[in-house]
Amino acid sequence: MANPASYRPRTGEIPTNPGVYRFRDPHGRVIYVGKAKNLRSRLNSYFANPAGLMPKTYAMVHTASSVEWTVVGSELESLQLEYTWIKEFKPRFNVMFRDDKSYPYLAVTMAEKYPRVQVLRGERRKGTRYFGPYTAGAIRDTMDTLLRVFPVRSCSAGVLKRAETSGRPCLLGYIDKCAAPCVGRISAEDHRALAEDFCAFMGGEAKPFVSRLEKDMAAAVAELDYERAARVRDDIVALKKVFERNAVVLAEDTDADVFALHEDELEAAVQVFHVRGGRIRGQRGWVVEKVEDSSTPDLVEHLLQQVYGEERELQGRMPREVLVPAEPSNAAELGQWLSGLRGARVDIRVPQRGDKAALLTTVRDNAEHALQLHKSRRAGDLTLRSQALQELQEALDLPVALLRIECFDISHVQGTNVVGSMVVVEDGLPKKSDYRKFSVTGAAASDDTAAMHDVLTRRFRNYLQEQAEKAADPGDPSAAAADGPVADTTTPAPRAKFAYPPNLVVVDGGKPQVSAAARALAELGIEDVYVVGLAKRLEEVWLPDSDFPVILPRASAGLYLLQRIRDEAHRFAISFHRQKRGKAMTVSALDGVPGLGDSKRKALLNQFGSVKSIKAASMEELTAAKGIGPALAGAIVRHFNADDGADGPTVPAINMTTGEILET
Repeated sequence: MANPASYRPRTGEIPTNPGVYRFRDPHGRVIYVGKAKNLRSRLNSYFANPAGLMPKTYAMVHTASSVEWTVVGSELESLQLEYTWIKEFKPRFNVMFRDDKSYPYLAVTMAEKYPRVQVLRGERRKGTRYFGPYTAGAIRDTMDTLLRVFPVRSCSAGVLKRAETSGRPCLLGYIDKCAAPCVGRISAEDHRALAEDFCAFMGGEAKPFVSRLEKDMAAAVAELDYERAARVRDDIVALKKVFERNAVVLAEDTDADVFALHEDELEAAVQVFHVRGGRIRGQRGWVVEKVEDSSTPDLVEHLLQQVYGEERELQGRMPREVLVPAEPSNAAELGQWLSGLRGARVDIRVPQRGDKAALLTTVRDNAEHALQLHKSRRAGDLTLRSQALQELQEALDLPVALLRIECFDISHVQGTNVVGSMVVVEDGLPKKSDYRKFSVTGAAASDDTAAMHDVLTRRFRNYLQEQAEKAADPGDPSAAAADGPVADTTTPAPRAKFAYPPNLVVVDGGKPQVSAAARALAELGIEDVYVVGLAKRLEEVWLPDSDFPVILPRASAGLYLLQRIRDEAHRFAISFHRQKRGKAMTVSALDGVPGLGDSKRKALLNQFGSVKSIKAASMEELTAAKGIGPALAGAIVRHFNADDGADGPTVPAINMTTGEILET
């Protein structure tokens, strides 16, 4: 990795004007493009204290070997130039919102002799009316449904020409989804009127057409023409289906794109609802890898910049409003740039209340579900799991296949209620029946490394003890030979505390945690289990005997598997820590009585009403409570007599969170 000091420009050489800068690697490739109101201030922030940078920015400045800049006249120009360079160079440390499709629109080519209904992407064509945007599936369904009511031509120019030459319509003409103007079934004027009706309906004028069809159906019934009435009835149902599919969510004059995102440390999911005429006309989504450390306003700025920058043909179709979850960086310049693309004013707003804020919440929920689905699909794909395990084995140079991986994590709050977690992955999938929780007490709770050593020691010491017990017990059913006697199945075998040992142990942490885990295994004499650590700072993989970490590629399936295991261990540890901390917040004078559990404590409180009455009761009175025998009653009496000789008052049952006295 390069030293940033080796290519740091002199402060006096950097201008204070607005501009755009580029970091390049030793091969001359652009790895990051950024803009700044003051180039000197921004660039100095990268070099003044590199060790204090965010992890991914730290990686970027140490990957680069040079930096260059271009001065521009205004912040708007810097925004435009930054977008141009990001699109040209595709820098690896810039957030990239990639989408392989442009907006699909339902278009009617009114400039042709026989207007045609079709799905169009790409540049806007003169003389064509556009409706949408829609999702790909929704636009096909809408078009197919409406053609039975408005049988406008939808065939290509070649098919139209062949039909005119042969005098026979295409298949759509035979199934009544085209009025067949090519063979004279309808005049060009009447077909154009049919296309106008189609456009009027798509423009939101649905009720007049439904009312007209209802009158036609009533007239057909009056004439006893039930077949025609049934066809008209089906047309009404089709129109209502299309009309109701796009429910009104905002005022009918509202044209807006509603963006929301959901993010974690590694990825962000973005969803956008396209609202036209107050109705949701389409939806798009992306899941992007967070290569740089960006705040939500920065992500929103990059999102709008790339989404609308890719759609140069949006002039006239870009909405008047863009609703976002947070005001983007350089909101004024970004709004000016978008207005230039649209050819009219574009407002970027953060809705705070009302229907727009409620719709933004819905879009955010969709983004959250999209990120969850993305992660579950990556985890559930057999090919990806196999690839991840193979990549991990090769990157760590392990001689065995990673059939079983166990990950350990420690959780506490300022050294209190220290717990450990163990999660298990077999064949790339979690095996929750083998998850384990550990309470860490005493000297082991002094710091994370001691706690990690204690947890690993207990896990594998128990395993070794079980193996020794099985070897010493010849009657163990699991040790019987294949041709030996059948074990007695009337008595169920005791459930093992731990399954077979893993091939790989992953600890949450860097070199100190890895060293503690390796020391614990060495002290137990275990040599066939490999240990690595995953540090959160730069997602580095540490080995016990190495002074340098293993850096896996950001897009590596093996790294994603390690991250997923680590996050699951962290979640499991935190849930146990919260559970233990919650129990510790409620203390009682009865807690120290040996053999007195929750059910018997409740029975005593139901019988006597308070701890004070229990303390004053004799042994005979205590045994009257449900489940309290003479031995336990004697233990209760001795417990309170010991408290009487101690300094200070007895401790009542108190909820330490609320201060409520529970048992007095």
